[in-house]
Amino acid sequence: MERTLFEPVHNDFRDSVREFIRRNVVSEYERWEAEGLVDRELWKQAGDAGFLGTAVPVEYGGGGEPDFRYNAVLVEEFARAGALSLSSGFGLHNDVVAPYLLELGTEEQKQRWLPGFCSGELVTAIAMTEPGAGSDLKAVRTTAVRDGDHYVLNGSKTFITNGIHADLVIVVAKTDPAAGARGISLLVVERGMPGFRRGRNLAKVGMHSQDTAELVFEDVRVPAANLLGEENKGFGYLMRNLPQERLSIAVVAVAAAQAALEWTVQYCRERKAFGQEIGRFQNSRFQLAEMATEIEIAQTYVDRAVLELNAGTLSPVDAAKAKWWTTELMKRTADRCLQLHGGYGYMDEYPISRFWRDARIHTIFGGTTEIMKEIIGRDLGF
Repeated sequence: MERTLFEPVHNDFRDSVREFIRRNVVSEYERWEAEGLVDRELWKQAGDAGFLGTAVPVEYGGGGEPDFRYNAVLVEEFARAGALSLSSGFGLHNDVVAPYLLELGTEEQKQRWLPGFCSGELVTAIAMTEPGAGSDLKAVRTTAVRDGDHYVLNGSKTFITNGIHADLVIVVAKTDPAAGARGISLLVVERGMPGFRRGRNLAKVGMHSQDTAELVFEDVRVPAANLLGEENKGFGYLMRNLPQERLSIAVVAVAAAQAALEWTVQYCRERKAFGQEIGRFQNSRFQLAEMATEIEIAQTYVDRAVLELNAGTLSPVDAAKAKWWTTELMKRTADRCLQLHGGYGYMDEYPISRFWRDARIHTIFGGTTEIMKEIIGRDLGF
């Protein structure tokens, strides 16, 4: 079935992304995976190429194209290249953080932060998860107490994507602890603020070159001018922006599953057993046929969701459906493709082994499969 989501301008953008990956990523990715961190210079290279802040208005240094299809192309191509760590890092920057800065930022904040956001000089992160609070954001314990023209921030966060490289971190904190969800605010903490420090670059099962860090805030004096939006309105802002984050993950999941299928089809053509290509065995053909069908159907739903997001009509429930279904598909596809590779699939020299490891987190971050089903189930009236 022909995919009709993109226009010629998006295809030209895709060609640019593919060339960028060929020039700047392919030869370095294994080193980054071994070192546990991509080179900081890659962010500046991506900024120079126009890949950061495509939705940001031109006057702030961005692309001036508030069209999520550009975001989708970028993360799809990194996923298809087997560089899921970069899909996650750049996706977090463009798809998750950008809407907060654009929608909630004051004119002064936009002028101060967005040019560096687009150039790659400022890497961003958002700090929600804590050691004792994951999907239940109402349970965060990080506090921000107003003291004159500053907030005094205390607490710790964990599993923070881009945490090591980040220059700007949107921190979810309680400004009125007694008010529960109605007492949450968003504060932007900047690199170098006294009391802000990074803990470990966390060792993970997969996504090795994606810096995922612990962040600690000890009496950090954050200027009141770094408050995003209104005080105590943070929970509502978080809920409003989650659909785009979840759709971004779904885009990556389908693109990565498609890449894994293509690698596996090629392997099944080249590998022979009992005198024939292994793809000619009925079980192999059925496995490949099932995956091809599931991926194409998932792609159709995700493409429709992208158009809904552009139109401003994508609901949290529909985003939750996209997120849980595609990431479970991604995980299932990774396992089936590795099995079809046999023993070679377990070897790091084949890209399917890294995909198998990297796929596992996608049913967890951005809201677990169980939380997505809870959202959908409640919408059904239960």
